[in-house]
Amino acid sequence: MKHFKKISELHEALGVNPPEHPLFSVAYGEQSTCAGNIELEFSSEFYIIGFKKLKSGKMLYGKTKYDHDLGSMSFVKPQQKVSFQNMELQEKGFLIIIHEDFLPGTSLYNELKKYSYFDYDVNEALHLSPSEENIIWNLYLSIEKEYNNNTDEHSKTIIISHIDSMLKYAQRFYKRQFIHRTELFGVTVTRFNALLVANFEERKLNDSGLPTVSSLAEKMNLSPRYLTDLLKEETGKTALELIHLFLISEAKNMLTEGELNISEISSSLGFENPTYFSRLFKKEVGSTPNKFKASLLN
Repeated sequence: MKHFKKISELHEALGVNPPEHPLFSVAYGEQSTCAGNIELEFSSEFYIIGFKKLKSGKMLYGKTKYDHDLGSMSFVKPQQKVSFQNMELQEKGFLIIIHEDFLPGTSLYNELKKYSYFDYDVNEALHLSPSEENIIWNLYLSIEKEYNNNTDEHSKTIIISHIDSMLKYAQRFYKRQFIHRTELFGVTVTRFNALLVANFEERKLNDSGLPTVSSLAEKMNLSPRYLTDLLKEETGKTALELIHLFLISEAKNMLTEGELNISEISSSLGFENPTYFSRLFKKEVGSTPNKFKASLLN
């Protein structure tokens, strides 16, 4: 797998013109110019923002296939593994490539790290409505114009401002996407809870550890960040919070049954440390397991 340290290297591999700036570039493609036979697997030191409608071919993160039914935006952060396989665009598309070294001293240096969608898998791309496409394209064309025609001491600040706006709009559009896919979310919450129950039953047989967001997300073919954001939108709670609520609910049931002591309950739930279990129980319930058990007797 190739690792690109220079944007010019990625441009060369993709067969597009050399960048105008060593740390920042835009690449624009039409259907007629992107009937590609490129097979490229790489990681890089860049943030990559892309918009495309694929006619054929594949784009993958690792082994995860890109969902390209609609015009979609995808967001790649440094060190992520990406594969392009014989991609051909159905319509025009673009790439914005930002080297890590372009960001220090700018407002985006810290802001970029706040956008959780850079941790989504590529099949969790942002699908844009026609009006949303217009907004994104207008911002892209403003960036492209500044990149190509107006290089001066203000260019970088203006480009950063447009990128910041694009990322903020993407955050808003992802929110809309979550809301519009409520039927999917209901299924996701149900599957998530079913996996928690299955994990609990499995633990009784093979002494497996605590369920984790990563392990549950993997079974659901979602990235941990996307799963957390999706559940947060649907339930108001993160994946980790829902895991904790499930564990505490099971703990309450065991305490009520009264057959196991605190240490045994902690161990049966998958906690390696009874102190951690007691601390989490108190945080969620408002009292320690011992006090909760004593209240049942009264």
